Amino acid sequence: MNNEITGVIVMFVLSVAPAIFLGKYMARVFEGRRSVLDFMKPLERFIFSISGIDPAREMTWKQNLKALLTINLAWFLFSMFILMDMGWLPLNPDGNASMSADTAFNTTVSFISNTNLQNYVPETQMSYLGQMILMLFQFISAGTGIAICIVVFNALKEGTSEKLGNFFNYLVLSCTRVLLPLAIVLAVFLAFHGTPMTFEGKADFMSIQNDTVHVSRGPVAAMVAIKQLGTNGGGFYGANSAHPLENPDYVTNMVEDISIILIPIALVFTLGFYLKRKRLANTIFMVMTIGFLLFLIPAIYYEMHGSSEITNLGIQQHLGSMEGKEIRFGPVASAYWGVTTTITSNGSVNAMHDSFTPLTGMVTMMGMMVNCFYGGVGVGFLNYFIFIIIAVFIGGLMVGRTPELLGKKIESKEMKIAVIIALLHPLLILSFTALSSYMYAANPALRAGWLNNPGYHGYSEMLYQYASCSANNGSGFAGLGAIGSPFWNITNGIVMILSRYLPIIGPVAIAGILAKKKYIPVSAGTLHTDTGTFGFLTYGIIIIIAALAFFPALVLGPVAEFYTYVK
Repeated sequence: MNNEITGVIVMFVLSVAPAIFLGKYMARVFEGRRSVLDFMKPLERFIFSISGIDPAREMTWKQNLKALLTINLAWFLFSMFILMDMGWLPLNPDGNASMSADTAFNTTVSFISNTNLQNYVPETQMSYLGQMILMLFQFISAGTGIAICIVVFNALKEGTSEKLGNFFNYLVLSCTRVLLPLAIVLAVFLAFHGTPMTFEGKADFMSIQNDTVHVSRGPVAAMVAIKQLGTNGGGFYGANSAHPLENPDYVTNMVEDISIILIPIALVFTLGFYLKRKRLANTIFMVMTIGFLLFLIPAIYYEMHGSSEITNLGIQQHLGSMEGKEIRFGPVASAYWGVTTTITSNGSVNAMHDSFTPLTGMVTMMGMMVNCFYGGVGVGFLNYFIFIIIAVFIGGLMVGRTPELLGKKIESKEMKIAVIIALLHPLLILSFTALSSYMYAANPALRAGWLNNPGYHGYSEMLYQYASCSANNGSGFAGLGAIGSPFWNITNGIVMILSRYLPIIGPVAIAGILAKKKYIPVSAGTLHTDTGTFGFLTYGIIIIIAALAFFPALVLGPVAEFYTYVK
């Protein structure tokens, strides 16, 4: 166990150290300064020329949002066509059928929103063309998050301006200068470690029981690379990164896990370099890391100690809780992955979250419910930005001064938007969980195959599903029978749409309003946002608004389940 703990410490250190350098590099890229990947300029000019876009044209916040929403609508229609017609389109060597309308809707929304929830079985319900289209959206959705984050950074600069850069330019740079180079390196690494990278169909293997097993192959390494780096999470296989072809050994597990939080952490440091406010970036990183550790430590503890129910059967658990886990990873690395993937919007799994001990399962839910400790690529900072606005407003009132953020006054309009966005997340999760609970109780016919576990754990499965959708995470408690269900496909899709775009619109609107305001120089009475005191105030706001809103729901699910074991 000591070696396993050392392993997760090494993983975290290897995530933070390169993130600092990556953050500095991204600041140079988006400032338009010279960088090591300037040789990508011809490709970027080609993209802009065929699309008719002038990357130098500055846009207002409304124009940037219009660009984001318009291009996402185009991708939505394109994806629906591909997924509903895969059966007759090329690159389908295994002859997989086209998707139904509701499954295609859920899958399309899931991948363009960076959620990557998979209410389908990839090996049997997806052609290689379909997989490659979804892989493309994993680049685009991650690039969208980074691009709109840079738009907000522009609004926080000193001075007054209505122009906040060009969304299309930032989107292309995010893909060509950040995501694509990193994904190529990671994909090559995975391919050399045994992850398939081919367009051939299924292969036959002989199992240890002397049975012939038909194993799906395809461009797996490429998809796994961007699914981790872009905090996407959608796997080539149904078992995701618990599958030995997606995640062959402990070394690939470490590298993939590092990839999950690399860019979200790097963007925090990008803020510091981009705005010349390194202390502010360090404060934000401190708050996020404290929140991460407060989730990680209990998760590792409970997975190391196993289940009391199994102990009561007289079975020793010297390896910890191994139900639903891969022996090549163990409980500690599985818990670490479970926390890193749910504090971000990644959603990939190297163990079955449904098999975690109750309080570890609760921790993974809370990571998605808080949804701002590192968070998804780009949008993680936008979620944190909302809590900064609220903390500045409350802090300003506490010291008897007009609230200010980086020299701009926070007034009623910004606060109204911030509060609406902050409450949207619990509203979506709790209301749709209540709806599904009612539907399950009122319709006995739904009980067959909808929930594989009754009682508290079954409720947790539904709560987890909507928390995952609202956090644009995409992981799930596998006991939920969501595959092929129109109810889950449609309701999950609605939650994913609302929780993706409204939390982007809100922060960008606030940033646009602040950018037009007169800059107020720092004075003796200014509330500094780059101190530990303000950091802990922000953390308190996050706990009060984000965590406590879900406390009653968590009591009905994982907490109640935990106490049935310890009584």
